[in-house]
Amino acid sequence: MDDKRSKILSVPLSIFRSSWIFFIVPVVVLSETASLIVRSKASVGSKLGGGGGVFLGVAILAIFGVFAWFAILNQKTSEKKEILGGDDDSFIEKVPKFQYEELTLATNNFSSVLGRGGSSCVFKGTLREGTCVAVKRTMQGQEHGKREFQAELAGIMRLNVQNANIVQLLGYCVVPRGPRFLIYEFIPNGSLDSWIFPHKHNGNQPRGCLPLKSRYKVAIDVAKALSYLHNARILHLDVKPENILLDSSFQALVSDFGLAELMGEIEGSIVVKRVRGTREYLAPEWILQGRVSAKTDVYSYGMLLLEMIGGQRNIRKHDDIKRWEYFPKIVFDKMKAGKLLEALDKRLMDKMVDENVVRKLAYVALWCVQEKIKLRPNMAQAIDMLEGRLPVNEPPETEMFFLDL
Repeated sequence: MDDKRSKILSVPLSIFRSSWIFFIVPVVVLSETASLIVRSKASVGSKLGGGGGVFLGVAILAIFGVFAWFAILNQKTSEKKEILGGDDDSFIEKVPKFQYEELTLATNNFSSVLGRGGSSCVFKGTLREGTCVAVKRTMQGQEHGKREFQAELAGIMRLNVQNANIVQLLGYCVVPRGPRFLIYEFIPNGSLDSWIFPHKHNGNQPRGCLPLKSRYKVAIDVAKALSYLHNARILHLDVKPENILLDSSFQALVSDFGLAELMGEIEGSIVVKRVRGTREYLAPEWILQGRVSAKTDVYSYGMLLLEMIGGQRNIRKHDDIKRWEYFPKIVFDKMKAGKLLEALDKRLMDKMVDENVVRKLAYVALWCVQEKIKLRPNMAQAIDMLEGRLPVNEPPETEMFFLDL
């Protein structure tokens, strides 16, 4: 009988590794109960007969079960907090959770690299049912990588309806004390930078020279994605060519929500603790004042359009003459001189070029990068200007913001 009792009182400690308080309490209760059983063995046997021991054993198991349930519940809550960093976890149940072994198999042990970032690496993979995926891995031990993972997961989960111009999240995986993974649909033509900048090679991504007509379509696609995000009260805050993906028909999809922020109920600017992202695309108010709003994304979008027009980075250093070249200023000067085509990507000049399209892209871009926030259009207005529902007047001269960063 003593052996049976000892088996009943044994506790699987692994359940309580992350919930020690839920382990101590049931052990104390069970210990006291066991002592009571021993002290009352004779009287219990005489009053309850042979079934008394069974009854008490069931009661002990019931007590243990309740505390074990609370411990498991607490462990799941801690896991959600670890994943989202204390953010609203009501969205997490909507996203499938992958096992690490699935991702290892799908990516052939993470052998096919699509691209690398400061704290992450993206791999191509194929799930068992044949779905091609892009697996983004954030490395262990990098705190800013952890924050970006949490922001990206929380930000994209807030989108109630999948948008045609936003990359689709398929799931996530968190390895305890290890790397974190986000699993996205695979976009075959890679990122926009490989298609607008010459001599650009990025891992296994395809590359080429995107025609002007396609660039114009990409500009509209990205504007629609950002407008959708802003309507959902989400700021992307990292709009740049590397974060614009192109599918098989060269439709653009916005990706990488690692720096995303949620706007308040009342539209306006919010304060962020530190300047993040790629500084060439950051609005002046973020760098100088630490404040961001939907118009911050608009500024970055304008810088993106300018690079699509010129097929070059907005800030370039000429080693031969040891000076910086600021492309937005060049575009503005060409516009004032009536020579906008001279700012166009030279690789496009041997084709039939629609000067009206170039002018429209340049005008919208220069409106978006106005230093005064109130002069910038919102993304819905930018769409209307690009699609011809709003007139696009010549933008005024602005203080061209450029810091040697």
